Amino acid sequence: MRYSDDELEALLTNIESDLAERKETWTGDAPEKGRQAACAFANDLPEHRKSGVLFVGAKDDGTPIGFGAKDADELLRTLADIRTDGQILPPPSLIVEKRRIKGVDLAVVTVLPADAPPVRYKGRIWIRLGPRRGIATAQDERILNERRRYREVPFDVQPVTSATLESLSRVSFEEEYLTNAFAADILAANEQSYEQRLAACKMIAAFDLPAPTVLGLLVVGKAPRDWLAGAYVQFLRINGSEWSDQLIDEATIDGPIAQVLRRLDEKLDAHNRTEVDIASENTERRTSPYPRVALQQLARNAIMHRSYENTNTPVRVYWFNDRIEIHNPGGPFGSVTVENFGRPGVTDYRNPNLADAMKVLGFVQRFGVGIATAQAELQRNGNPPAEFHVEPSNVLVTIRKKT
Repeated sequence: MRYSDDELEALLTNIESDLAERKETWTGDAPEKGRQAACAFANDLPEHRKSGVLFVGAKDDGTPIGFGAKDADELLRTLADIRTDGQILPPPSLIVEKRRIKGVDLAVVTVLPADAPPVRYKGRIWIRLGPRRGIATAQDERILNERRRYREVPFDVQPVTSATLESLSRVSFEEEYLTNAFAADILAANEQSYEQRLAACKMIAAFDLPAPTVLGLLVVGKAPRDWLAGAYVQFLRINGSEWSDQLIDEATIDGPIAQVLRRLDEKLDAHNRTEVDIASENTERRTSPYPRVALQQLARNAIMHRSYENTNTPVRVYWFNDRIEIHNPGGPFGSVTVENFGRPGVTDYRNPNLADAMKVLGFVQRFGVGIATAQAELQRNGNPPAEFHVEPSNVLVTIRKKT
């Protein structure tokens, strides 16, 4: 929801509103408190079902003071990091823009209510308490969990009613996932049951509906493919450049998402052999046919953004002598189209909660920069740029060996 100028002016001047936060500058503790506010707006505990607004360039009493024109573009780019820096999970939907209010230019961040709360900032669930913000209590969490149950939510947090709690690994959830998802002091103070914690992490639909979600099965499921037939990676190493050439290695990589990603890394590393040149320079020089980081970014992007709905097709990684092909069974989604695919700053999430989980588990550092990072690494290693063939229902990435 994008507010009109009159609506923004009313929010700016209403100092009792729980839909607005004001910062004079984006220095000092403002980035920390601003992110707390964005997290709280996304959670929308009062259930306004309206966007919250963070104003930068305004006093606490609503008086606009603006910011230097020469700093505008840099400030807007910095504010856009609220969505992509991976500190608020799952990534919030927001709009960052310069708006002129009362004759003064302000930076305005409009944060939409999350489809699948709760949303966390640094492992804490922030909410609005009137014009102030605070950390959610156990009861607040239950309210947010219950609200998610009755909304139209992304496919990755929809329940799989044929599965049971026994389909999930309690050890994986409590020892690997939970300790990374929430701050230690929050876990220590929170006496929720196992089922309540599963619900808070969206691994089950709700405390009183303990059906594992798609996310739960993918992240801590004992056998995800029992419920999601396409939830695996097919790896082939072909000795040649044609499909008909000799197959020298193959693997079906399945299991919970962390296991899939680690095993895929191992498989890629095994074939990406480092060459050592000790003759052409005074010091030895080590090179690989492909930069490891680029392969990781592009493969993980495919796993994160693929469609898990109504398809039994895996992510396919096919390694030829002259190239690697990564086939993703999921085309552009949301604001990403065939035309703008891969353009810097254009990103959307078919599986926002899976993206959250991959960040929690340490496989993603930032959002929306995977392709740009891969292209930079390819260039640095001497490879041609990655090629993208984008169709409505699938994406093919081709990475060519350096010559």
